[in-house]
Amino acid sequence: MHASPLFARAVARLLCRVDAALGRPPVLDFVDMAAGRGELAGGVLAALPDDVAARTRVYAVEVDGRPEGLDPRVRWLAEPPGGLTGLLFANEWLDNVPVDVAEVDAAGVARRVLVRGDGAQRLGEPVTGAAAAWLERWWPLPGEEGLRAEIGLPRDEAWTSAVGALDAGLAVAADYAHTAAARPPFGTLTGFRAGRETPPVPDGSCDITAHVALDACAAAHATRCAPECAPPDALMRPQREALHALGVTGVRPPLALARTDPAAYVRALASASQAAELTAPGGLGDFLWLLQPVGAVDAAALLVDVADDEEQ
Repeated sequence: MHASPLFARAVARLLCRVDAALGRPPVLDFVDMAAGRGELAGGVLAALPDDVAARTRVYAVEVDGRPEGLDPRVRWLAEPPGGLTGLLFANEWLDNVPVDVAEVDAAGVARRVLVRGDGAQRLGEPVTGAAAAWLERWWPLPGEEGLRAEIGLPRDEAWTSAVGALDAGLAVAADYAHTAAARPPFGTLTGFRAGRETPPVPDGSCDITAHVALDACAAAHATRCAPECAPPDALMRPQREALHALGVTGVRPPLALARTDPAAYVRALASASQAAELTAPGGLGDFLWLLQPVGAVDAAALLVDVADDEEQ
């Protein structure tokens, strides 16, 4: 669903707003991090007004090879180039960056969790150094045996590197996430097999992911950037709020449309169904969006009500 035309149109609208905030530069960049098959990159390009599309360079960043049939205007890269002006969008990318898990032992010491080939787990060495400092700052573990945390330092570094590709514009990370006010006491490891949630047994039989400490990612970039560039404030919003501001509401079409234009009613009903899934509480609507501005861009101003938007 996240590569659906509806989602792509919302991201395209955000790109147009970034374009306006930057004064409509001669060249506008859009970067789709962890692009998969390039669905979002191609969808955003297709949704842009012609005058904006003519100025836009679209990059799909993915380690796999370029898929067949992708719009030839989409540039396929293993990592984002530097010197960009525009929008970098990382949809469910940061949760793919591996992290170590820490668990408190019987003595109240946080230790790294080690995994054997068969998935069995045991406690290893104590967490020290930069990882220990990260835990103390972002996910402090009381000395209660069995409490767990995921050490998000590699994600902070990955995010800081990605945002560093922008000279000016906006970087967005969208993921299942948590903040310091509500860290899960036993971590967030989740397993998936064939698209269904399953116990997160680390034996290679399922995909394992962990939610993202997005507040730590935001602060990591601000710390790296300051004081030279005086970064503006980052913004975090639930996906449902961000998408509502970008015109994705899930409002059902009026029944009268079914009588006057049945085909249009069916299309509008399908769009409303997609919107409802993208914004549903307890589901994709609970994603958090981190909007990290670079340069003189006001993130809050980019999420104005869609009625006030004149870029598309």
